[in-house]
Amino acid sequence: MINQVTLVGRLTKDPEVRFTADGRTLLNMTVAVNRPYRNQEGLSQTDFIYCTVWNKSAENTAKYCRKGSLVGVLGTIQTRTYDDKDGKRTYVTEVIVNTIRFLDKKRNDSTESEMLPILTIP
Repeated sequence: MINQVTLVGRLTKDPEVRFTADGRTLLNMTVAVNRPYRNQEGLSQTDFIYCTVWNKSAENTAKYCRKGSLVGVLGTIQTRTYDDKDGKRTYVTEVIVNTIRFLDKKRNDSTESEMLPILTIP
């Protein structure tokens, strides 16, 4: 079976970094992705995709990305459930990020542009 997701979009807010009980770094972010077509009114529609990044890639994403950052994401789609604080079953569909590419350009001291690094989760 094939389960591969490719997204290019902008972060809707600053990434949220957390740590698991065993010390692994976890980052959650939402990527806004424009659909390739317009609706009947001629307006572009946007999907908001929940993504999870792990370990060193999570740390680097937190370092380089902020609300509005343009990113390219490769990953797999996953569905999970959990019981919220009221005992209600909640379903979550998310992209587990395998590779993230920071697509915004940054300026160095000589004012030349360079692309930020590609990060792949081992």
